[in-house]
Amino acid sequence: MNAYAKSLLDLVFPRSCAGCHGRAGDELRYLCWNCMAEIRLVMPPYCLLCGDPAYGELPNAYFCQACRKQKPFFDCARSAAVYTGLIKEMILDFKYRGAIWLSPDLGQLMFACLRTHFSAPDIDGVTYVPLHKTRERERTYNQSFLLANEIAGRLNGKASDYLERVQATTSQTHLTSAGRADNVKNKFAVKKEHNLAGQRILLVDDVMTTGATVNECARVLKNGGAREVLVLTAARG
Repeated sequence: MNAYAKSLLDLVFPRSCAGCHGRAGDELRYLCWNCMAEIRLVMPPYCLLCGDPAYGELPNAYFCQACRKQKPFFDCARSAAVYTGLIKEMILDFKYRGAIWLSPDLGQLMFACLRTHFSAPDIDGVTYVPLHKTRERERTYNQSFLLANEIAGRLNGKASDYLERVQATTSQTHLTSAGRADNVKNKFAVKKEHNLAGQRILLVDDVMTTGATVNECARVLKNGGAREVLVLTAARG
């Protein structure tokens, strides 16, 4: 859409900032400059493998305790922002309150993260963490699919549904790290029509907390033939 058409739409349907509810800026569709500056981006130091933010004086080659204890199945995970403040509210609105118009802004932040940490031309396919069909019917959309489509579109492609959730799971919110891993174990499968042999896959989700869900998805993708699985999320909890 050209600048004239955008300006005309703004006159008819003014955009308000998702943070302060004032006038949205031009940098992102639904954020003003001041609110955008308040988002806490994930900055070094962080675990080189899972991207978990750390604090204090740390060696350049830092690996968190969880990754040292048990190496994850994904090869690298990175998140655009820390799951707090405005970005947390945006994701909650996006995920549970139908604010799907926020997907381009979240996608833009994630794509900047991708370009910083990964080699985009080497990615063979973009996929996402699937919802169980019952949950998706209730919500009417999968937020991770929308984000994956934003990323894939910026790579001149479309998100692929490589995975399916073969069994519903309970909410992860109040589970321990071990409980989360057990909750998602053997709950995903690669769809039979997809051949992932030798591919480098980008797996997209909205929030990464302990990493249990994306790690299980990565395990399944590797078992399905993928040679490398990279994880990209909007936020890290």
